[in-house]
Amino acid sequence: MMLLMKTTLLAAALGALFAIACAAQVQPPPKKLLAIGEVKGYEHDSVSHGLATIEKLGRQTGLWDTYIRTDSELLTKAKLENNAKNLDYFDAVIFYTTGDLGLTGQQKKDLLSFVRDDGKGFLGTHSAADTYYNWPEYGDLVGAWFDEHPWGQVHCRIRTEDAAFPATAHFPAGFPFYDEIYQFKEPYSRTKLRVLMSVDPASVDLANPKVHRADRDFAVTWVHNYGKGRVFYSSLGHRDEVWDLPDIQKMWIEAVKWVMGITTGDASPRPK
Repeated sequence: MMLLMKTTLLAAALGALFAIACAAQVQPPPKKLLAIGEVKGYEHDSVSHGLATIEKLGRQTGLWDTYIRTDSELLTKAKLENNAKNLDYFDAVIFYTTGDLGLTGQQKKDLLSFVRDDGKGFLGTHSAADTYYNWPEYGDLVGAWFDEHPWGQVHCRIRTEDAAFPATAHFPAGFPFYDEIYQFKEPYSRTKLRVLMSVDPASVDLANPKVHRADRDFAVTWVHNYGKGRVFYSSLGHRDEVWDLPDIQKMWIEAVKWVMGITTGDASPRPK
């Protein structure tokens, strides 16, 4: 009987080791994410914590490695010296940026081609929409430009408009939220974007003189296809505390997976 038990335990242990070995063989190598935290305008204190959270989530899931930079040197397809990586090395780029980053004309072409032609991913968070107003193609890439935050940081209610998309499927239909809420202007249009989440206009002061949108359409998260590539943007994340919320972290995990092509999700526009 004792021999039988030892044999059974040994078989179980070997089976577990075999399963772990198989899982290790199936697990693909981590993808590469370039995180740009360059600021040439309003300083957001949460840039560091936001991008550090993205880096942490990549390590925890084992799905991607994050390269955080506070400059734009790697945003090029040109060969760089000193063992520096360029865009060809990465699977996606995320911007937590503000203002004119000083990209050359060729760098701008390389970034757009990285997404549009190479089928790579682009993610923007919060003030990425407050970046490069003098570069029309960048506005098309992100999907919109910042047009003030009428209420500053405000308690509001967020509506989940797409309960099937992987980055928002875990959110309830509506939930209270506290953050700095952006208002957007052209090129924002639901004919070009698939809005995933928006602010319930009944939860904010529409009489505020800084409210410019007569349609009361205050999107906070959207996706769209850009050529062969995928784009995800969310304005949520002005505050450090937002990045610590489990639901927001899950949103970013699924967003990175989607733009990198690990998962699928319908990004076709849905006019309101």
